[in-house]
Amino acid sequence: MISRPWQKAYEPGIPFEIELPADATLQGLLSDAFSRHADSIAITCLAEKYSFAEVDELSAALASFLQERGLSTGERVAIVTPNCPAFIVAAAAALRSGLVVVPVNPLYTAREMQQQLRDADVSAVVAGDVQLPTVEQAVSGMPLKVLIRTTVKGAFEAETADAPQVTIAAAVAQGRERPLQPVTLSTNDLAFLQYTGGTTGVSKGAMLTHRSVYASLMQIAAWMPAELREPGTSLITPLPLYHIYPLASALSAIWRGANNRLVPDPRDPRQLFGELLAGPFEAILGINTLFNALVDAPMLKQVDFSKTRAVSGAGASTHESVARRWEAAGGPPITEGYGLTETSPSACFNAPGMNGALGRPVPSTDARVVDGEDRDVPLGEPGELLLKGPQVFAGYWQREEETRRAFTPDGWFRTGDIVTMDETGLMRMVDRKKDMILVSGFNVYPNEIEAVVAKMDEVSECACIGVPDDRRGEVPHLFVVARDPQLTPDGIEAHCRVNLAAYKIPRHITLLKELPKSPVGKILRRSLRELTKAEAQ
Repeated sequence: MISRPWQKAYEPGIPFEIELPADATLQGLLSDAFSRHADSIAITCLAEKYSFAEVDELSAALASFLQERGLSTGERVAIVTPNCPAFIVAAAAALRSGLVVVPVNPLYTAREMQQQLRDADVSAVVAGDVQLPTVEQAVSGMPLKVLIRTTVKGAFEAETADAPQVTIAAAVAQGRERPLQPVTLSTNDLAFLQYTGGTTGVSKGAMLTHRSVYASLMQIAAWMPAELREPGTSLITPLPLYHIYPLASALSAIWRGANNRLVPDPRDPRQLFGELLAGPFEAILGINTLFNALVDAPMLKQVDFSKTRAVSGAGASTHESVARRWEAAGGPPITEGYGLTETSPSACFNAPGMNGALGRPVPSTDARVVDGEDRDVPLGEPGELLLKGPQVFAGYWQREEETRRAFTPDGWFRTGDIVTMDETGLMRMVDRKKDMILVSGFNVYPNEIEAVVAKMDEVSECACIGVPDDRRGEVPHLFVVARDPQLTPDGIEAHCRVNLAAYKIPRHITLLKELPKSPVGKILRRSLRELTKAEAQ
């Protein structure tokens, strides 16, 4: 039997195990929540408000439309929008009709988007009007059954349609003409294809089942302060819903009957503070870079935190200096959590207000820290974190070998993170096992950047590493050996801007005569890190 020392350190009221119905599906969870909270506000965005009853009706109509267009259980629907009511309505519609949701980063270039859409073999796409040109380029040649256009605000007002596109309002209007056909789902059916690189390489679709996400929502609720579980609370969501952390939080808000106050573009101070100053709120999601930006804004002093019970930080470690400045500016203490796309995403959570640690495993979760031979290491010694629990994903979409490598022979998920665990089960991050770069909480993979740059005729070879950055946590530093002496860092950056999302673009580009290599020709990233450290001194 696996020891669970962390259970002795659980706060009073936190269960050791979650209760998971045998037939747990998000389809059932949504229907139940819409019924229980019908008269309450479910979504607020740019002053627009939608009740649970309205989200229920809109999503049912859109689900009916998707059925009418020939989409059947298990087919994939991509959502490519910023935070907006249409995202949640579209996700609910897909889940209610037995489809699989594929959230896509709306900042992606056409190349990046095409890679995911083709890999998922999507049958339908819901795209924001700003993203539409990129989406059209990405899906060129794909046999889509429908491409639905939407807007951030006023999405359900205009009902005009033009083939092969249709507005989401027109789709809803058409769907209202026939009832939603019942769909029977299994708890092990897929709910989301959530794309991630895991720890390295090309983006992979993590298969999240109805059961794994349902379990994660129950685990999140188990750690949540009791007052946040009551209907009628409000949550501010400035982080993008395509990311598993705010996506799971949005589903949790629906289940609890909370008002999810969405911020489409948190980089726009008018939008962000427009919501922060619109009224008190019980919870807010954030990440180190967001908190760091907020503490520099004079308007933070005007925010009413009188009802705030949870300031949740995840996606990247919150720097101690940022946490201190946040509290000095009047913000409630930030509570850090740890999770992965592959854990849907709950894995560990800290006591309220605690930072600087991954936390302790959530209920119904086993954890081990092991060496390179999968042997448990002594408490306090670093090793790779392995996890088991109902929230763990079902594997990578159409990647059997990647899935096999992600688990031990006896079914433990390899997180790829090197941690330490103390006698109370509290874990702290030591390092990442691979070379992934964490930019403002988003995974950036050196191989992808290198592949893009290597396509330049002027480039002989290149290598990319992550380097520390005060604002973003880490940023890519690219080293290039030029084939053409006229090649400049500006030219390389311009090429990257066409082919990579903004947060993946190298912030430092160094031209070298040659890259450091081992005797067998392997590029020595360690030597590049030493070079950057020497330059910084």
